[in-house]
Amino acid sequence: MRINRILCAAFLLVLSTAPLNAAQIEAVEFNEKYTVQQKALTLRGVALLRYMIIIKAYVGAFYLDENLTADQVFNDGVKRLELHYFHAIPAADFVKSTTIMIENNVSPRQFNKLRPQIEQMNALYRDVKPGDRYAATYIPGVGTELALNGKPLGVVPGFEFANAYFSIWLGEHPIDKGFRNHLLGKN
Repeated sequence: MRINRILCAAFLLVLSTAPLNAAQIEAVEFNEKYTVQQKALTLRGVALLRYMIIIKAYVGAFYLDENLTADQVFNDGVKRLELHYFHAIPAADFVKSTTIMIENNVSPRQFNKLRPQIEQMNALYRDVKPGDRYAATYIPGVGTELALNGKPLGVVPGFEFANAYFSIWLGEHPIDKGFRNHLLGKN
């Protein structure tokens, strides 16, 4: 029952998101601002991730509470990452890469502690096709919501999990340092 309330609350919070204007990268548009849980989020950066140097995998946009700086990305504040995919990717690939990348960014002890939440997130993934968009939104006190094309798939609770999850793209050992730096506006 508690999970259902959390999912409903998260769904309503993200539905109340009000987009304004747009930023564009590789002909993909991203909103400049969002409002989540009455917090204004501003676009910090957009980036293109390439696979094997030449293949465009996806573009992303990172949003952070307007009262936080890029150096405070792992503070307990509202944040959102949107990823727009150029190629079909099976859910199993997301599961594998999420697990590996979180393991690369946390201690073995922390990884074992977070394993149930990692598995919960991995169960949410769906196959994507070109043009699909995942959005991960962390809401303090609620958790990290994963949505596909604007449809919430579920919420994984925990601030510690949120930091581990966002570290995939923004942490010390991200999927790509250039991608991270552009998302944080540190290009």
